[in-house]
Amino acid sequence: MVKRFVVLMAMLWIAHGGALAQGQPNFQGKQILLVVGYPAGGGTDIAGRVIAAHLGRHLPGTPNIVVENIPGAEGVTAMNHFVNQVKPDGLTFTMGSGTLGDPVHYRKPQSKYNPRQLAFIAGTGRGGSMLVINKAAVERLKDKRRDPVVMGSTIGIPRSSMLMTTWGIEFLDWNAKWVIGYPGTSNLMLALERGEIDMTSTGNLPLIDKLMASGRFSIVAQTGVLENGRMVIHGTSPDIPLFDDLMAGKITQEAQRQAFVYWQTLNSLDKWLALPGATPAPIIKAYRDAFNNMLSDKAFVENAAKISDDFSPRAGEDVEAMVKTLDAIPADAIGFIDTMLRRQGMSVD
Repeated sequence: MVKRFVVLMAMLWIAHGGALAQGQPNFQGKQILLVVGYPAGGGTDIAGRVIAAHLGRHLPGTPNIVVENIPGAEGVTAMNHFVNQVKPDGLTFTMGSGTLGDPVHYRKPQSKYNPRQLAFIAGTGRGGSMLVINKAAVERLKDKRRDPVVMGSTIGIPRSSMLMTTWGIEFLDWNAKWVIGYPGTSNLMLALERGEIDMTSTGNLPLIDKLMASGRFSIVAQTGVLENGRMVIHGTSPDIPLFDDLMAGKITQEAQRQAFVYWQTLNSLDKWLALPGATPAPIIKAYRDAFNNMLSDKAFVENAAKISDDFSPRAGEDVEAMVKTLDAIPADAIGFIDTMLRRQGMSVD
């Protein structure tokens, strides 16, 4: 009788616990941790801190959210810890970058995670990037009898949006060459204004507006934004052609097509928020609802504008779809981008 009583009580406890797990979460009196795998002061950290300052007010129980930076290995250290150690109780979530969603990044031996293991809350981005060119260089871009247009890039491999030029040289017969080594976007903009380079890309709208106001520059193309599986024109720049449209019909081989899809998707992924993959559905819903409600929060809107004049939110389902697309891209297709870069004079490890 005693054994049966113990078993019965255990079953009741399990059933009660399961009911609580499936009920509406309440974080009153709790402190929630936002893990950021990059140093304080970087773009991902700044975005995470702005969100952390406002998201708690829209979660059940209005908990306090604090940020913990765990830098190392370009975010891999934090992500390995998050996926393999964090409990799926809603008390810890993370903010990642497009780099952490890149198969090249997480297929390395030191990476012990796959972003498909995560439960995505939402994503953020700038709504695309623009390829800006000095008007005096526009005609040279299509004329190989003349000096190549000089495309400026940051140190190392060009940033994702800059690869518009890589595809343009390879498939659109652009007359361009690379100059690598600028520390950041502001340095590239200054080089463009001084005439050291002819062309570069950025998603920073204030910098683009400044260049355009001078009357000396024009925009070749924009990357656009990935919505429901297709690239769409940025809302504030309807007259600027989509690079996707320029490339229509130019790619005929399947591996190259997959490489282009990989580039487009990765360029659109940008930053994202996620919970551990085993997090109960009601907690995931509470976070997604809180994020959506936060977007109408006046204080958040004002602070988000300090990060970017073009804060572009994405639903968790859209982020999940992008990560799924990236994970399905084979290594040989991704390698085609490196092949193009090598052909264009860059050293790719």
